Amino acid sequence: MKRTQLFLILCVWLPMSVMGRSGNAGSVSSSKPSAVNIGALFTVNSVIGRSAKPAILAAIDDVNSDSSVLPEIKLNVILQDTNCSGFLGTVEALQLMEEDVVAAIGPQSSGIAHVISHVVNELHVPLLSFAATDPTLAALQYPYFVRTTQSDYFQMYAIADLVEYYGWREVVAIFVDDDYGRGGISVLGDALEKKRAKISYKAAFTPRASKSEIDDLLVGVNLRESRVYVVHVNPDSGLTVFSVAKSLGMMSAGYVWIATDWLPSLLDSSATADPDTMNLLQGVIALRHHTPDGDLKKSLMSRLNNQKNKDIANFNSYALYAYDSVWLAARALDAYLKEGGNISFSSDPTLHDSNGSRLQLASLRTFDGGQQLLQTILSMNFTGVSGQIQFDSDKNLVHPAYDVLNIGGTGFRKIGYWSNYSHLSVIPPEILYTRPPNTSTASQHVYSVIWPGETAAPPRGWVFPNNGKPLRIGVPNRVGYKQFVAKDNGPPGVRGFCIDVFEAAINLLPYPVPRLYMLYGDGKRNPVFNDLVAEVAADKFDAAVGDITIVTNRTKIVDFTQPYMESGLVVVAPVKQKKSSPWAFLKPFNALMWCVTGAFFLLVGAVVWILEHRINREFRGPPSQQLITIFWFSFSTMFFSHRENTMSTLGRMVLIIWLFVVLIINSSYTASLTSILTVQQLTSRIEGIDTLVSSSEPIGIQDGSFAWNYLIDELNIAESRIVKLKNPDEYSSALRKGPRGGGVAAIVDELPYIELFLSSTNCEFRTVGPEFTKSGWGFAFQRDSPLAVELSTAILQLSENGDLQKIHNKWLTHNECSMQINQVDSTQLSLQSFWGLFLISGVACSIALIVFSFRVLCQYRRFSPEAEQGDVGEIEPAEPRRTIRNPSLKKLFDFVDRKEDEIKEILRRKSGDSKRQATHSSDGQPHSPS
Repeated sequence: MKRTQLFLILCVWLPMSVMGRSGNAGSVSSSKPSAVNIGALFTVNSVIGRSAKPAILAAIDDVNSDSSVLPEIKLNVILQDTNCSGFLGTVEALQLMEEDVVAAIGPQSSGIAHVISHVVNELHVPLLSFAATDPTLAALQYPYFVRTTQSDYFQMYAIADLVEYYGWREVVAIFVDDDYGRGGISVLGDALEKKRAKISYKAAFTPRASKSEIDDLLVGVNLRESRVYVVHVNPDSGLTVFSVAKSLGMMSAGYVWIATDWLPSLLDSSATADPDTMNLLQGVIALRHHTPDGDLKKSLMSRLNNQKNKDIANFNSYALYAYDSVWLAARALDAYLKEGGNISFSSDPTLHDSNGSRLQLASLRTFDGGQQLLQTILSMNFTGVSGQIQFDSDKNLVHPAYDVLNIGGTGFRKIGYWSNYSHLSVIPPEILYTRPPNTSTASQHVYSVIWPGETAAPPRGWVFPNNGKPLRIGVPNRVGYKQFVAKDNGPPGVRGFCIDVFEAAINLLPYPVPRLYMLYGDGKRNPVFNDLVAEVAADKFDAAVGDITIVTNRTKIVDFTQPYMESGLVVVAPVKQKKSSPWAFLKPFNALMWCVTGAFFLLVGAVVWILEHRINREFRGPPSQQLITIFWFSFSTMFFSHRENTMSTLGRMVLIIWLFVVLIINSSYTASLTSILTVQQLTSRIEGIDTLVSSSEPIGIQDGSFAWNYLIDELNIAESRIVKLKNPDEYSSALRKGPRGGGVAAIVDELPYIELFLSSTNCEFRTVGPEFTKSGWGFAFQRDSPLAVELSTAILQLSENGDLQKIHNKWLTHNECSMQINQVDSTQLSLQSFWGLFLISGVACSIALIVFSFRVLCQYRRFSPEAEQGDVGEIEPAEPRRTIRNPSLKKLFDFVDRKEDEIKEILRRKSGDSKRQATHSSDGQPHSPS
């Protein structure tokens, strides 16, 4: 297409060609030329052109006056006016190529840039565009196109970040239908998709559209639900959009307008703000190229303002990029020549005149050093008036950034910045570049905005579409459980718990929502809810309201609101009363608890016997009597009826702690046994979903329920086992018949239905096992519908203020009965509830034994065998004991077995004998003579 356009232009270009250059088939070169030509292409009489022309001329003067760049070489610029026409602009570009230019500055139009890029590709002339922002120009198809401004690729991602920051989900794109407009909006769609948002409607108009055509376009836009508008048009005609929007009342509260850099470029070009223009733009957010403030920028703007004539009011950011483009070409040429490059042109053998042709294609010559100069340009790195001039691997300027502006009053204020480094921020990008990059959601921030209508709160971004079409709501036409949703003869045509919840939520919205309820199903059997949800996704319904369970496969095709009812699958089965067991007294404790309790009774009895045996006559006697004493004392503490008195301090400590433990155990046992014997015990041969899965008996489900897919796909139950039931009467009949009578062994259904069913049968059936899935009921909407989010907030509000519970009580009141059969295992007490008490008792016993052993060992060290033999006749013989082979161990056991009083008496006598022997020894010594 582009090559066809180029051929047609070449046919028209012939009369304007320079004939005197024909016939030169060789090359013209100069090792060090005295002058070098560069071209400049732009529309002089335009918002961008009026700023760019004096900037380009100023740059040429600055280059020629700087002896460090292109010394002894004059840089000439050849200006060509593209006249805002793609056709004439291309003709002007071809004329420019005849002048042996080594580089071209421009064009400002993306459409012209697409066509000219094919020309410069053939002639090897780098094209430095300071205003063509179409992202598609960065394609590998255009190697000689170098963008010296920011690509709209980054601007559209900045807009997507703004949309995400304010939580909007849909935008309407209003754009001019040319290369510039289409390229930018295409990138915007991709950027929004990454943010889980989208362009809901693309409103395009022709570059020369009349005001009436724009009026018709915006009337259609205003009928849509999205109120976030992105305007991507040309600065010379963009104000017409806002003028029409103002007349249609679209600049009032609730609307959001985001303009790309064309609008700040237009406003910056005006010396003073026009009140009529600013009145059209109140509350608009706009993006402007961010150019850091510096001495170079201030100096240039001061010079340009002093030089401007009556046709130039002020300068925008494109003037800075145009100025830097000239300097980029000059610096690259300087480096190219210093590296040994020559300025030479050669005829392209592919460009020749056919027989009889008057096109004079030979006048277009190829720049021999074009490829080398292009690489030099792309490797440049210097600081210009617009910031750092350096290119990345994709030929984009590094550090793309934008100012985020909010228009209000007679001007605009800066509310933040966007950079590809850290996205939205109130800190200038130059400061952020010195810090680690941070693009997290929490770090995104801009200052407050005054929106259209002079409101400070961020608009919701959408309204219910004012197109006269009510919301189409699909409602399941149920056969059973009509308390939830059912057909009604009066308006609105349906009734039930789900309908009342939906109506209450709708009434909380700050805007009216026209709605039409449409029954889904024939009324003879419950509809398949998966099919109802699929109809919403297929745009047959705008929403579905009813007892619709939120499950994974449904969330993939529609959006659900916040659940308004908790749900989950349970198993219902027939039950019968369980007969009392003669061993019911053992049920309060499980087996481990009984074993540990018995062991501790014996342990405490043995510890108390050890501590009391030496000092308490009640704990002495023959071995058989002592063994009986241990058992009797141990278990008599259960009833606090032990007759033996404890005399030792350690023994009393152990016994007090143990009696406290026994008190707790007795109380718990009594309470548990009372519960077991007094509460009616029900039993069922079905214990839960695992029992059903492992069996081969039929299972009942509600017709149309998602339980069908769950049992087959998730639990691998054969379809032949599943029986569909329509209403509670069929539930009762199937359960009573049982598998042998043509019924079912159990029913799998959601908890809300089961609560009503059990109430209607006077608790004849019960649930068995736990609830084995967790889910909820919600209202289904088409994907990305903002109503889903709005109603979720309304449902939460209903829950918080108690209205949801009131609606529940109105429709779903039922007789109270125990939902689940009593499980004996659930009432049994286990060791887990008492291990702390046993731990305390065990620690007390251990401490007492350690202290006792330490005291005995200390006495034994003071007790000598001689003293024992000398007094053996006076001490009662110990009870007969089993022979111990180790004499030392035997003496120790005999010592421990003796009474405490006897041991103390022996130690007292031994101490007295030692004192007497010491006295006799001192008296028998001879005295020395005096």
